[in-house]
Amino acid sequence: MRRTGTTRRGALTATGALALGAVLTGCGGGDEAADGGEPAHSGARAADAKTERTLREKAVRDGALLLARYDLVTEAHPATAAGLAPLRAAVREHGKALAPPRAKGAPKADAPPAAPGPVSADPKAAVKELAADERRRADAYAGALLNAGPELARLLASVAAAAAAHAYLLTELAEETAA
Repeated sequence: MRRTGTTRRGALTATGALALGAVLTGCGGGDEAADGGEPAHSGARAADAKTERTLREKAVRDGALLLARYDLVTEAHPATAAGLAPLRAAVREHGKALAPPRAKGAPKADAPPAAPGPVSADPKAAVKELAADERRRADAYAGALLNAGPELARLLASVAAAAAAHAYLLTELAEETAA
């Protein structure tokens, strides 16, 4: 019998959704000089832009792998689909937010990589593996903060926090999942 009303999962999902909304609608600050709108410190900015692009591309690749992993678990264990759907949707939105800007006329990014390895036959274990993947993602994004510029660092911190919340929610979902 399912409970009705507010649950921890519902409260954390709502909190995560609010945090994601705040991240996606956040204001971007400009670092422009007074003379004609040219960026200040353009040499350092070029190196920073390359580092930022690399960080963003890696984050998008990691997110695509995680999305594929969510799909594999959902496909292997359809009973988990309802619990995984909102978390998967948030991971997809994180990928969109982290994607590096494309130049006009540039081709779309390559197809997402294939998901790593098979999924556990036990639904509880499969969801726990997803929780571990989310924890690794949170740790990776937190580590990337050291090399990111201020705006990207704020975004990475928000996504790392969301990934940590996902790990918690997935651990709770695993406990509720019947073997």
